Order: sequence, then C-alpha cells, then structure tokens
Amino acid sequence: MRRFVLAARSRFLLLIALLAALLAAGCRGKKRAPRAPAAPQPGWTETGIASWYGHPYHGRPASSGEIYDMEQLTAAHRTLPFGSIVSVTNLDNGRTVTVRINDRGPFVEGRILDLSRAAARQLGILGPGTALVRLRLLGYADPEAAKAPPLFTVQAGAFADRRNAERFRQKLLKRYEPVDIAASVSSPVLYRVYVGRFGDMGEAEAAAQRLRREVKDVFVVRIR
Repeated sequence: MRRFVLAARSRFLLLIALLAALLAAGCRGKKRAPRAPAAPQPGWTETGIASWYGHPYHGRPASSGEIYDMEQLTAAHRTLPFGSIVSVTNLDNGRTVTVRINDRGPFVEGRILDLSRAAARQLGILGPGTALVRLRLLGYADPEAAKAPPLFTVQAGAFADRRNAERFRQKLLKRYEPVDIAASVSSPVLYRVYVGRFGDMGEAEAAAQRLRREVKDVFVVRIR
C-alpha cells in the first residue's frame, strides 16, 4: 500500500512538472508586441499632403469639443494627441506656420493634415487647395495630458444616414468585433463606423490593412 501511494505521488509530481514546463515554453514562445508611446517625442516628423477647411465647419464643434475657428492657427490630424504643437512647412515654397492640433481628419486617402483657413493662408495654399508639407512636432500645450495611454480605432466608413451606418455595421460584425457607431459632434451629423480598440498604433495599422482588402477609405484614428 505504501509503495502504491508513493508511486501515485510520484506520478502526480511528474505531471505538475510537465505542466509547468509546457506553460513556461508557451510564455517564451509568445512575444508581446511593444506598445507605442503615449505620444511622439518632440522632433517627430511626417511628410505628406495637407489640405484646408473653412465653411461650413467654422463655428461648429471640432472633435476635441472646442469650437472650430478657421481664423485661428489650428489643424486636424488623425492620430496626434489634441494639443500637439506642430510646425508645418510648405515644401513647394518654403513657408512655415505653427499650428495646434484640435480636430480629427482629414478623412481623404493620401492626406495627412487639414489646416485652418488662417494657417493655409500663411502657407500660401488657399488657391491650390493642397500642398506637399513636412510636419515637425514641437511639443504639447499640456504635456501631462499627452502622456495618457492612447487608444486607437479604425474608421471603416462614415454615413449621413444612421440606417446605412447600422447596415454596414451588421455586415462587418460577421468578421470583426467590436464594431461601433459614433455620431460626430459637428453638424450635419456623420455616423462613423469604428472597428476595434487598440492601445498600440502598430496593431491598429495592421487591422486597417486587413480591412482595406474589402473596404475603401479606411483610416486609423486616435480616440483618446
């Protein structure tokens, strides 16, 4: 009887050891992706096409909640934190202006920045409408707020009619989750369809790439 108990105990201990080894191997095999910083460091740059916007958005709430004033030096960017202070250089004529990010956009493929009318005027792009620019991050109006953990999503569509947004949401729910609808704070209201929630910019970009195989005009957007 004693030999039976000892044998059973030995088998139990061996099983525990094997399970521990398997768990350890699994942990070693899974490499956690590095999380993106809460916000880029001053000196960060980006090059691309900028556009500008004025009426009918003037006097209406921006995505940050403040009222958009097209005669202030502000701009919309999809992923920089609100309050980012950015130097924008028009690479066609060398003019530079400093703006504060207080809105989200542009939601047009191939563009990286939407300038206020005042900022566009200083850069000399009111007439052409767009220009090739280089952004350089100078800092943040509120450095502590910029350190908050980021949260990104993927905008897969925007609709004037909520019923169309809901139909699109149901279609996406067959493959993705979560899929949410958020009404814009501006008027006229747009119903934006968001897919996923990501604390890492790289994960959001990977999800956007997958969505682009079946949906046009897909954008990564910072929502916090």
